[in-house]
Amino acid sequence: MKKFFSVADVDSLEAIVQEALSLKANPNAYEHLGKHKMLGLVFLNPSLRTRLSTQKAAMNLGMNVMVMNMDKDGWALETRDGVVMNGTTVEHIREAAAVMGEYCDILGLRSFPSLKDKEADYTEDLFNKFVKYCGVPVVSLESATRHPLQSLTDLITITEHKKVAKPKVVLAWAPHVKALPQAVPNSFAEWMSKAQEQGLVDFTIAHPAGYELAEEFTQGATITHNLEEALQGADFVYVKNWSSYKEYGQVYPVSDNWMLDNQKLTLTNDAKVMHCLPVRRDLELSSEILDGPNSLVIKEASNRVWAAQVVLKRMLENLNK
Repeated sequence: MKKFFSVADVDSLEAIVQEALSLKANPNAYEHLGKHKMLGLVFLNPSLRTRLSTQKAAMNLGMNVMVMNMDKDGWALETRDGVVMNGTTVEHIREAAAVMGEYCDILGLRSFPSLKDKEADYTEDLFNKFVKYCGVPVVSLESATRHPLQSLTDLITITEHKKVAKPKVVLAWAPHVKALPQAVPNSFAEWMSKAQEQGLVDFTIAHPAGYELAEEFTQGATITHNLEEALQGADFVYVKNWSSYKEYGQVYPVSDNWMLDNQKLTLTNDAKVMHCLPVRRDLELSSEILDGPNSLVIKEASNRVWAAQVVLKRMLENLNK
């Protein structure tokens, strides 16, 4: 594995999940792989779980880790070519990424979308240029359109806790106080659609009208604007807010109550409830669920380590060939 950006970088979902679970059972079994290897983690945006879990995963594999907070400590990056840099940008991504690649064997990059220019965000210009110029394997720690480590984590968690061979998984839109990116729901939908294709889940998306995701991420999913309908017989409910894709970055008023609570949960097959965190209590998701027996959010967050570790392991194995 030379790049981890989307579900397209994984052949068998079942195989990578089982490999991750084997690492969870024996975290230090492959610490020889990362000896004298350096992982660089580059953050242009805040991070808690992604930062800490990826560092721990690397250490389990024997790697050293450097962290660069570009939004606070680095120079303002220019990504456009052919421009005279006489404005606010100080360093071009061509040099910045190339230098990072000289210092590190594997790099991870995290950046968020602007939510202002859909075309610019969805071309993934920053991530693609980073990959092009750094010259080493790259892990997406979340980009403008996807969060693959989170989605792999989610599939690991569903596999661990499922009670039926092919569980019904629901992605449910939730309210929020501001416009949030589509990266997490895009990625979750993409991975669950692929999991459905491979016979691992049945997948449904529920959201209010106007909050449709880009069709490239939802192929094969059942899509409804009726939350109660979607919840019928669900085994897992993944709660997440996102802003409009069509009217990019906009937030439409929603009059119906879309927050999941215990009353709505009675419509399900005693579903386990998931959220990528951070979560706004009693806005996105009720405290009674978060503090109750159906919540998987902490176990889900814990599994972030094994998602990162299986990806890094595969990259190290490729480097060590």
